[in-house]
Amino acid sequence: MTTAPLRVIAEDRAVTVVRAGRPFDVRMLVTALAAGGLRAVELTMTTPHILDRLAADDIGDAATIGVGTVLTARDADAAIDAGAQFLVTPAVREAVAGAAAARNVPVIMGAYTPTEVMAAIDLGAAAVKIFPARMAGPDYLRDLHGPFPGTALIPSGGINATNAAAYLAAGATAVTAGTDVVAPELVAAADWTAITGRAKSFVAAINNEGRN
Repeated sequence: MTTAPLRVIAEDRAVTVVRAGRPFDVRMLVTALAAGGLRAVELTMTTPHILDRLAADDIGDAATIGVGTVLTARDADAAIDAGAQFLVTPAVREAVAGAAAARNVPVIMGAYTPTEVMAAIDLGAAAVKIFPARMAGPDYLRDLHGPFPGTALIPSGGINATNAAAYLAAGATAVTAGTDVVAPELVAAADWTAITGRAKSFVAAINNEGRN
């Protein structure tokens, strides 16, 4: 069954991954991204105190929030307690899958090889993050759809407004928007207007080219 967070990601055909060197105003950031058309946001656990900020900031219905770089069951539970609506792992993590399933929260599980993709599917991943996508490119994603035609694949790593459409044309359910949209210096400067502008440009790129 497609979960609500995955529906948003599939509709927007994108999820924004945010990494920052210090805490930031989560509500203002996700509001800026949503204003640009990117409603699904992955906050990474490598950002200092990110779960505290997520729990403290009133997100409301501004965005669909996930937490990424989730490695352990303890990470999973902490992220869900803080308000995560979906979890993202960088690799196949059985303990994370179990913790998330126990609390009915979907997991986008990281994988690269066909064996890893199959393992993620077997663990109940709602979607599989192909990471690092830059290593192989869109043709590799297209090839993966041969043995896994019904699996939602989301390439991550090295995706930008220039190449995102090619991944969508290759069959990606969605792509990740990373520093191309949420550059660390813009987050540090709280330049929400610039981030909204970059989000709009990214959305325009995938909407104007991804369906050609």
